[in-house]
Amino acid sequence: MIILDGISDRALSGKTPLSAANTPILDEFAKNGINGIMDPIAPGIRPGSDTGHLAIFGYDPFKCYPGRGPIEALGVGIKLDSGDVAFRINFATVDGEGSVFEKIVTDRRAGRISETNSLIRAVIGRVKIGTQYILAKGTGHRGVLVLKGNFSEKVSDTDPKKPGEKVKKCLPLEEGAINTARIVNEFLEQAHKVLDSHEFNIKREQKGLPKANAILTRGAGKFKKVISFEEKYKLKFAMISGTALVKGIARFIGGDVIEVKGATGSKDTNINAKIKAAIDSLDEYDFVAVHIKATDEFGHDMDFQGKLKFIEKIDKELSKLFELDFSKVCLIITADHSTPVSVGDHTADPVPVVICHEGVRVDEVKKYSEFEAYKGGLCRIRGIDLIKIALDLINKAEKFGA
Repeated sequence: MIILDGISDRALSGKTPLSAANTPILDEFAKNGINGIMDPIAPGIRPGSDTGHLAIFGYDPFKCYPGRGPIEALGVGIKLDSGDVAFRINFATVDGEGSVFEKIVTDRRAGRISETNSLIRAVIGRVKIGTQYILAKGTGHRGVLVLKGNFSEKVSDTDPKKPGEKVKKCLPLEEGAINTARIVNEFLEQAHKVLDSHEFNIKREQKGLPKANAILTRGAGKFKKVISFEEKYKLKFAMISGTALVKGIARFIGGDVIEVKGATGSKDTNINAKIKAAIDSLDEYDFVAVHIKATDEFGHDMDFQGKLKFIEKIDKELSKLFELDFSKVCLIITADHSTPVSVGDHTADPVPVVICHEGVRVDEVKKYSEFEAYKGGLCRIRGIDLIKIALDLINKAEKFGA
């Protein structure tokens, strides 16, 4: 399965980045497969990257989603114990006077900073909040905060979600979460004081770069165990991704993560190495998913041409998939959600999906795009049904009834 994160879009002047891009490889797969559109979760539901991936791997996110924090924590390799609360964090830029909660967020991603190791070490060394915690680097400007012990996940986010607003205070959403909220607020206040005066940030400011002088938290949650993908579908599963969140989803459902050199989770990721690693791993694994992130980033950045050009880059790198023996291998190309450049965020617009395997009912679709996929033989499906449809196409589905 090739997951092109956020690739689908809404039309601007009649075109989307995908429909306007030159994609002969993707189009060839569309010509030789069965196509359709897919609601990753359900019609009208805007998926997160975490819930979208859970759904297309066959897990109902309404029943098993533990929150973003635990998924991110698993993705960066943190072992979670019962009672631990994990948060997804961003390093951000704030400006103004007073406490961190009186300051304005000017950049939620601190210029998409990626080198945060020295900042994390400084926070760990100097911030004391009366309880054990873990602060770890994620992908790019992202990271993870884990409070060790018996805490409540019923607390609000401190990320205002858009620039120009103040850092929000962490608020308890139930009586038992008062202490958790207090500790989060104390952590953010102390971390801001450490980060704002850190030498690394002073140098960034001198270079005209935004300081990563604040931490924003969101997605609090507790880990809970689910049935493994292998037990559920009788398939040994591996994920290839440069993104901590997606690695976390794979580990959450009991899959392996194949680390690939140059897989960054951004526009400089080594797509060729990912595809080669996926093909090579088919001798060991029954199901291999390859996640490519940057299409989503260009959508969030509202960069039509950047997204179009990156789609064309992906297309060139997918030619190696023609080496597959489609009498033995089933190929799925889809997305976990739409990220239209006109919106700059995830939407509920359905995504294109194509399945290539010997014997599928090849339809009349000739191009891999949002405007053509809906004409295909799969019609409109839900993400949670995708694995079951693929299992049926390769004759590995179990019969229901006599």
